[in-house]
Amino acid sequence: MGTPCEIQLFAAGPATANAAVALAVADIQRLEARYSRYRADSFLSEINRVAALGGSITVDDETAKLLDYAMTCYEQSDGLFDVTSGILRRAWKFDSGCLPAPALMVELLGKVGWEKVSWQSPVLSFSVQGMEIDFGGVVKEYAADCAATLCRNQGVTRGVVNLGGDIRVIGPRGDGSPWRVGIRDPRRRGDLLETLSVYEGAIASSGDYERCMVIDNVRYGHILNPKTGWPVGHLAAVTVVGDFCVVAGSASTIAMLKQTDGVAWLSQLNLPHIWVDVQGTCGGSLFQKVLGQRP
Repeated sequence: MGTPCEIQLFAAGPATANAAVALAVADIQRLEARYSRYRADSFLSEINRVAALGGSITVDDETAKLLDYAMTCYEQSDGLFDVTSGILRRAWKFDSGCLPAPALMVELLGKVGWEKVSWQSPVLSFSVQGMEIDFGGVVKEYAADCAATLCRNQGVTRGVVNLGGDIRVIGPRGDGSPWRVGIRDPRRRGDLLETLSVYEGAIASSGDYERCMVIDNVRYGHILNPKTGWPVGHLAAVTVVGDFCVVAGSASTIAMLKQTDGVAWLSQLNLPHIWVDVQGTCGGSLFQKVLGQRP
């Protein structure tokens, strides 16, 4: 998954815990092998080789469910959550300190847009050559949910799966106490905005602080508007709590993408959340310890 991952379980004995962890890790590795854009032998790479030619491909049931979910997110976000937009990463080299060339941005934007895709399950077709699908905003969260389900099916009812900050809590700690989950301050490295007590559910965050660059005092983050190709710029970070990690993750990303409309959208969504804008103002239904403008 390209990020630190951990699974902590409380079980009846080592055999039960080890069996559950082995199944969960194997499934996480399976999903990475199947949907990683970095692996030439992944099924996602096979899809993208077809997309490069403007062709069609028949997908399996699991991939179909992921595409269905991606389409739902696209519709509910007014086209902002778009799994075809990953190709824009070619324009943004965050370790270069340089802004994209305008001509390259225009070229790439011509290959972005779910509306250019025909999805009639189980057949996925591309109307424009050179397009790509990128499940980066879905699969890691989905993997956390699947791992938690596998652990539960092994009889484990207390534990946590943490895949690079995409967290699925299976149940409380061994002594019945909640898990304590720290929410990172997007501007003060090592500081926390809030600490949540969680007995069960999922937590996911999106922000402009992991992959970014600052040019002339302007921060450019990795969450890109698929309609313009440029990074979002109103919210610095969003954390959402839900029943499933894949829902919390897509909700936090959509809020970032909605920029000035993100806070209102989160309120209407009615999921527990925290947000911080680029001016340092904080809010959200989970924010109890700190409100308003941070010093």
